Amino acid sequence: MTDATGDRPGKNAPRGAKGPDELRRQIAETRTRLGATVEELAAKADVRARARTRAADLRDKAGAMTVQLRSTAAQAGHTVHDRATKAGHTVQRAGHTVQERAGEAAHTARRRASHTGRELTDRASGAQDAVHDTARQAGGRIEQRAPRPVRAAVHAGRRHPGLVAGCAAGLAAYGAWRILRHPR
Repeated sequence: MTDATGDRPGKNAPRGAKGPDELRRQIAETRTRLGATVEELAAKADVRARARTRAADLRDKAGAMTVQLRSTAAQAGHTVHDRATKAGHTVQRAGHTVQERAGEAAHTARRRASHTGRELTDRASGAQDAVHDTARQAGGRIEQRAPRPVRAAVHAGRRHPGLVAGCAAGLAAYGAWRILRHPR
């Protein structure tokens, strides 16, 4: 079935009017729908207005995204700052710990070195005394066996050890000069 225009009637197609009032109502309803359709078509046809609307929407979205990105960047900056501060404190504490341990190690090394030095000094002093005693005893034995003129030289050497050391150095220098000057 087709209507007067040759189209098939759809769901919203007006059905036959049952009177003049009904017909006026249907005409008014059709005009309202037609006006809305014309406005929609006009809005779609106005490209410049649609472009402006789209540009405004994009500006709004870009502004919102900028605010969000700035906020996120600020949060990230604060997080990095906080973590860097914590890391700095950790490194500082580690440095203090290392410094304290190094100080303790140095103190321990000084104490041990001092103790070892005193011990070596005591041992050296004891060894020196033993060597002097042994040398004195050996000197006494040699002196008793030596002839009288040698004993007198030994007594003089005991009274003037610097003179003996000087003579010994002179003899050593003469011997070295002689060896170097007149090689065999």
